Amino acid sequence: MTGWTASDIPSQQGRTAVVTGTGGLCFEDALPLARSGGDVVLAGRNPRKGADAVARIRDVVPKATISFERLDLASLKSIAEFAERLRRDRSSIDILINNAGVMVPPRREVTKDGFELQLGTNFLGHFALTARLLPFLRNGSRPRVVTLSSIAARGGSINFGDLNAQQGYKPMPVYNPSKLACLMFALELERRSKENGWGLTSIAAHPGISRTDLLLNASGKYSFERIMRTLLPFMFQPAAQGALPALYAATAPEARGGGYYGPDRMGEARGLPGPTKMPDAALDDAAADRLWRCSEELTGASFPEAANDRISVGVGT
Repeated sequence: MTGWTASDIPSQQGRTAVVTGTGGLCFEDALPLARSGGDVVLAGRNPRKGADAVARIRDVVPKATISFERLDLASLKSIAEFAERLRRDRSSIDILINNAGVMVPPRREVTKDGFELQLGTNFLGHFALTARLLPFLRNGSRPRVVTLSSIAARGGSINFGDLNAQQGYKPMPVYNPSKLACLMFALELERRSKENGWGLTSIAAHPGISRTDLLLNASGKYSFERIMRTLLPFMFQPAAQGALPALYAATAPEARGGGYYGPDRMGEARGLPGPTKMPDAALDDAAADRLWRCSEELTGASFPEAANDRISVGVGT
């Protein structure tokens, strides 16, 4: 896979992609997919930012098939409403990129359903969203789910006794396991798809260290993360380059189910897409199964257990 870039994306004509988020890496995922002919749905919290992202993409790709749908991953109700709106005019999805997230808010915050904000948005929201969209994906052509993890997953561990960080909150030590959980989810989704005949491919990716507004928007004014982003910009690769591992995972014919892709240079901090090393904690199958079951209980999400447990998502049904 030497030197893979966005110019290597195969035609996406006739394929539908849902990308969570509207700025940064999410925008840089959506633009090449639209340029390649895909029907792209940007899903995010802020309608103004969503409209701006759609307009910017159409400025570059005038004939782009691109739309915005409101989705707040910190609300299970919003996730359910998003899936219902999709059902009204679509019957299938071919690509789902679980990308949106929050990072290191200085104080503990919770989602509308009471989950710690980072775990609830980065992982539990995408877990519930994937469950809601699974019938659409199973109707798709060679469907893929790409879930974004992070280099930070290396420093994470899943504390099943305190998943929601109620016993003590520190921003980065709580962010790390939220991204480890995303990686474990991607691997477990692939395993369960094979076992249950769901017919989808699940792949994980991470963007290295990329120049987005995630740190600037979320962390405290004098946090270490914000200072690094402000004073050492040379350490951060452009967002368009950081998006390449997810785009590779979503579109490259050779991308492998259950794989994990990230930048190939500087300790996976920057570069072009390549296979990346899994943290040992992500390879604990028993923990992944337990995390899945805990997530189903917390979110009320329901995944079918067999290929014939289909749910109709025909337009207007």
